[in-house]
Amino acid sequence: MLSKKLAMEVLNTALSTGGDYADIFEEHSTAQAIRTDKDKIDTCSTNYLDGVGIRLLLGNQCVYGYTNDLSKKSLLTLASNLSKSFAGKQIVKVSSLEKQSYKNRNKVKISYDEVPIERKLHLIDIVIDEVKKNYDPRIIRYVCTFSTTRQNVTIFNSKGKYFNRIQEWGQLSCSFVGMDESGYENSVMIDRYQNNIDTFKEETIREKTKKEIDNLIRLLGAKECPAGVMPVVVGNGFGGVLFHESCGHPLEASSIALGLSCFCGKEGEYIASPIVSAVDDSTIPYEWGSIDIDDDGNLGCKRQLIKDGVLTNFMIDDFNGRRMNRDGNGACRRQNYRYMPTSRMSNTYIENGKSTPEEIIENTKLGLYAVSFLGGSVNPGTGEFNFAASEAYIIRDGKICEPVRGAVLIGKGYEILKEIDMVGNDLELAGGTCGAASGWVYVNVGQPTLRIKKVLVGGRGGKLE
Repeated sequence: MLSKKLAMEVLNTALSTGGDYADIFEEHSTAQAIRTDKDKIDTCSTNYLDGVGIRLLLGNQCVYGYTNDLSKKSLLTLASNLSKSFAGKQIVKVSSLEKQSYKNRNKVKISYDEVPIERKLHLIDIVIDEVKKNYDPRIIRYVCTFSTTRQNVTIFNSKGKYFNRIQEWGQLSCSFVGMDESGYENSVMIDRYQNNIDTFKEETIREKTKKEIDNLIRLLGAKECPAGVMPVVVGNGFGGVLFHESCGHPLEASSIALGLSCFCGKEGEYIASPIVSAVDDSTIPYEWGSIDIDDDGNLGCKRQLIKDGVLTNFMIDDFNGRRMNRDGNGACRRQNYRYMPTSRMSNTYIENGKSTPEEIIENTKLGLYAVSFLGGSVNPGTGEFNFAASEAYIIRDGKICEPVRGAVLIGKGYEILKEIDMVGNDLELAGGTCGAASGWVYVNVGQPTLRIKKVLVGGRGGKLE
């Protein structure tokens, strides 16, 4: 870690020409990965990331630079170069740095860096053993990976504060490829935690592996999805990626502050059905997207984005908050020192409703049940999106029937929110990574099972009958 004396010198050099705020982001991270192709080790790697990023603000202007040379000369040169962006006199001077305390909800007892490779390989062996137990000749390839990340960050800022944050994530995954006379299909098993290796349980790994194998085999025999406007029941857990992409990003201050969101000027108004409430909560202990203190030095919190259909808040970082005349609310994040931070989601989900998943299905005469999604795209300014379902079924007379492939949901986020007419009571979160201007960060999506009473579904299976 940089000494406080050097950090103050770097901050004051950056502020010497009139900047009103500066911070230093120092990072020392380790990323490890073991990959097997079928039952043979393919790669085993460890990558180290060490560097410093310096951010300098003046009003609504911002400059950022970074280096992996942590010498005093290099850091002062970088700070001096950034200061040349402004041409005034020093108005902020850092004379002391006090350590900022926060509640550490995500402390890992045993670092992944200290875990023997044999124990990590054992987790992969559990997956491979389960694949062999459920062998099917249509599975032509499976690739398993166990990867870990340990990020050690220290941030110093011109408010006279500094803090250290250490987080660790572990992920076990297996990607399956199946083939029959109808073509290829893919399926992925993922088990991931922001916690130590003891969190991985054999029973859970086996259950998830078998489920994805079964899904893959079902999809191989599936017909193409019908197209048209229809009711769509969206599954819990990873089904929440639809809300994350189509509505979550437009609620980030990076879009709101620049007037680039379809929700600009809508605070206090109904933007969703009255049965919809949504939050972004970075305080849930050990959840994949949780963060105790953000890159602005603001404590993580639970942000109520939508309450009973009304837009109540946004995810705000300090810099974009300047344009909004709002304080940051713990949502400032970045991938690593090479990225300038901005407002980002953490654990973002639609809250539980009053219906059971069974009631939602039973009350749907004819429609689509989209269990999970492969991904998609969204325009935050217009809210327009398209998402491809990775697992989907036709609902007939209140029953889940034949699987279908190639289903794509098309629409606008702000319109979809108002079309939700049933919300389940089976909330589940699902982890992933989210890419934006400040790089890729770990996030959770989530929701209970819910129904959108009408949405455009794309597919090559003709008309739904």
